[in-house]
Amino acid sequence: MAARREDLQSFLEAASIAFRQFATAPSSQTSLQHIFAALEKPCAQRGGAGSRLPVCEVLDSAFWVDIHHDTLRKLMDRFKALEPILEWRTRTKNDGTASANFAEGHANAIVVGPGGLESREDVWLGVSLLAPNVRYPDHDHAPEEVYLVLSQGEFRQGDGEWFSPGIGGSFYNAPGIKHAMRSLDTPLLAFWALRVDAA
Repeated sequence: MAARREDLQSFLEAASIAFRQFATAPSSQTSLQHIFAALEKPCAQRGGAGSRLPVCEVLDSAFWVDIHHDTLRKLMDRFKALEPILEWRTRTKNDGTASANFAEGHANAIVVGPGGLESREDVWLGVSLLAPNVRYPDHDHAPEEVYLVLSQGEFRQGDGEWFSPGIGGSFYNAPGIKHAMRSLDTPLLAFWALRVDAA
């Protein structure tokens, strides 16, 4: 197996430090231990250029968010260096709970996982972007998931109340739990890590 490309390795190292520092819940820590242990072994990597969607224009606003933590600033800097080679895509499934502007107001990119810079099935690490005032639909999946939020925005689990983790906020989604997110008056940018091998 060829060595992992340097910009991807640098991002994953920054992500490992940031997730482990800010995702302090025991369930998150257990999941992350398995995720980043798996990521120590590189898998097949994709070459070529990335692809942006029109909504990615709001990334510039997200990148300029005032982040006071060195760990999060380093993660954002490494992500900015990697972002041009990511392939941004939209979610096609909508159960009717999304806002009317959802289709053109969101994008997701997988860094490692199916269709990502590094193709693998055991763990996924990706990012979601919402333009201002967009509501992502309710959805669920079998893998457990840990979020690390790099902007303002609101999230919901199950039928609970909406909550705002804030910049550097983190939370754990148990397998199969319904969850959603929505941006406010500024773009929402959040990283997520899924442990597929535990599903």
